[in-house]
Amino acid sequence: MKERKIYMAKRDTTWTVAKYKRFLSKNRGSGELASYKPWLSIQDFPSKGRVSRVKGWKTNRIHHFFSDIQTRCFYMFEWDNEVVDIREHYPLLDLVEVVKENKDLKQDFFTNEEPPYILTTTFLLTLKNHKYVARTVKSSSELEKKSVLERLEIERRYWAAKEIDFGIITQKEIPIKMVKNIEWIHQSLYTYEERGLTKSLLENYCTILIDKFRDSNYSIRKITSDFDKENNVSDGTGLYIFKYLLASKLITIEMNESIDITKSNPKLIIDWGARYASNQ
Repeated sequence: MKERKIYMAKRDTTWTVAKYKRFLSKNRGSGELASYKPWLSIQDFPSKGRVSRVKGWKTNRIHHFFSDIQTRCFYMFEWDNEVVDIREHYPLLDLVEVVKENKDLKQDFFTNEEPPYILTTTFLLTLKNHKYVARTVKSSSELEKKSVLERLEIERRYWAAKEIDFGIITQKEIPIKMVKNIEWIHQSLYTYEERGLTKSLLENYCTILIDKFRDSNYSIRKITSDFDKENNVSDGTGLYIFKYLLASKLITIEMNESIDITKSNPKLIIDWGARYASNQ
């Protein structure tokens, strides 16, 4: 499924007991990987910016994001080999029990009123070492607001109590060239069937194209265009295979620089030990 960016229409933002109970009944905030259901989805609330629905490599499910900054952070985490699960809009359902003794915190969040206000952390990440990392994403301008800083301090105390590393990411920490490269190749990893390719044929084409890259100093555009002609496939197939090879990390390129497919002698590194089957 391709990433979809949508401009949100006005929605009813009223937080009610009925809505709170409905979220709980649908197991919002529960599960892992493909079974995880974010507390918030793009159908629930309006956004100040563009919203996105992106199918994840690691989770094989649709992720929901309310801003370009959130989406770009997601791409960073997708690319990071240390991250094995990405849970967005993770609800702090036990917030009151965890930090209620912190009397210096703003107490509006700790009332017994119904429905309770549910604070969320933008991302809860699971790492290979089975540790967790919590990251909240904010525009740098939001950090000038007292109310935002108060909520962030509550989040920090919450995760500290659980001995989980917590941090804040703004647009200033995002490597934009890398993120745009990842976005460019991202959907190629799971759309080969949409192009009429079987897994076996895809693997065969990958081998052919890797050999062409190894034996040629031409640009990516010329090599992939020649591939299309030589294999009698539709225009753009070779470029798609190139994207797939990058997405599956069978070949690597400098991701911190914009990928220029017109540049001769591209500096590609081929991972001969990688297995196609591991990238399904």
